[in-house]
Amino acid sequence: MVNFFNSFLVLLFCLSAFGQTSRYQVRTIAFYNLENLFDTIDDPKTFDEDFTPAGKYKWTAKRNNEKIENLAGVISGIGYPLRKSAPDVVGICEVENFHTLSDLVNHPSLKSNDYGIIHKDGPDARGIDVALIYRKASFIPVSIQAHRLILLNTKRFIEPTRYQLVVYGFLEGLPLYFIVNHWPSRRGGELRSRPNRIAAAELNLKIIDSIKRITPEPVIIGMGDFNDNPNDYSMTKVLATKKEREGIASLDLFNPMARMFRKGIGSLAYRDSWSLFDQMYFTGNMVNGEKPFQLWKVKIYDPAELKISRGTYKGYPFRTITAGRYTAGYSDHFPVYAYLIKEIETLLRKD
Repeated sequence: MVNFFNSFLVLLFCLSAFGQTSRYQVRTIAFYNLENLFDTIDDPKTFDEDFTPAGKYKWTAKRNNEKIENLAGVISGIGYPLRKSAPDVVGICEVENFHTLSDLVNHPSLKSNDYGIIHKDGPDARGIDVALIYRKASFIPVSIQAHRLILLNTKRFIEPTRYQLVVYGFLEGLPLYFIVNHWPSRRGGELRSRPNRIAAAELNLKIIDSIKRITPEPVIIGMGDFNDNPNDYSMTKVLATKKEREGIASLDLFNPMARMFRKGIGSLAYRDSWSLFDQMYFTGNMVNGEKPFQLWKVKIYDPAELKISRGTYKGYPFRTITAGRYTAGYSDHFPVYAYLIKEIETLLRKD
C-alpha cells in the first residue's frame, strides 16, 4: 500500500450530484532557474572565469558542492506534500553542462528518483544552457531538438543566446512536447531589449506551428524563464496566450500564471517589485478535458528557507551570489510547478 501511494497520489473529489467519488493519478511538472550552476573548471570557449577558484566569486569545490546540495534539496521538495515524491519532469535553465547536471541528479537528495538528463551545449557566451531532467519511471523521451535563436547586436553581429529545447516523449502513455526556454534578458532596459524577447516568442511560435503540422492535436507544455511577465507583448500578442480556462480551444495556449500575476504573485523580485518571469503555458487540450491528463493547478514553490529572512530584502529569493558576494543561498528565482491529473477510477458513493 505504501508503494501505491508513492506512485499514485489519490485525490478524492465528491460529486454530490451523481453520488460519485473519482480517484486521480497526479504528476508534477516543474521549472527552475538554478542561478549560475557552474562547475569549477575554466572552459576556454566561454566566459565562465568568474566561476573558478581564482575567479571573481572564488568558485571552489566546496562552494560548488554547497550549491548542488541546496538545489537538490529544493527540487526534492517541489510538490512533495501532495505528491510524496520529487517532480516527474523538471525544466532547467542556467546550468553550465551535462557534468553539473549529473552531479545534481546524483546527489543523495535526488538519486533515488533515477532522473534522466537531456542537455545540449548551447552557444550562450557565458556557457549557460537549458535542460530537462525526468524520472525514468514517469516519462520516456523519444526525440530531442535544439532550436537556435538568431539575434543581431547593434553592430549586426550575431548575439549568442540560449537554445530553445524541444523534447517529445510519453508521460504515462500520453504523447506530448516540452519546450524549455530561457529568453534574452532585460539587460539595457525592458524597452530596449524587448525586440529580443519578441524574436524568442516568434521562434516559439514557429516551433509550435511545425509541431502542429506533423502531429494532429498535439499536447504542448512550454516552460521557462521568459524574462517577460504574463501580460507582456511577447506572451499576450505573439504567442496569444489565454488567461481564462472558459471556452478555450484545443490548440489555444493557456497561461495559468496570468491570474497569479494579477494578484501580485511573483517568482523573483527587483527594486521592490515582483515579476513572474518563470512561467508555464499549456495547449487547451490539457485544460478542456480532451486529454487523459489535465492541468489541475500551478504554484510557486517558495518555502521559508528559500527566502531572505530579515532586512531590507526580507521575503526575496535567497541568492547564491548577492551584490558580488557569496551568500550560500539557492537562486534568485523561485521554482514554479504544475500538477497534472488523470482519472483512474470512479466509484459509486455509498450513502
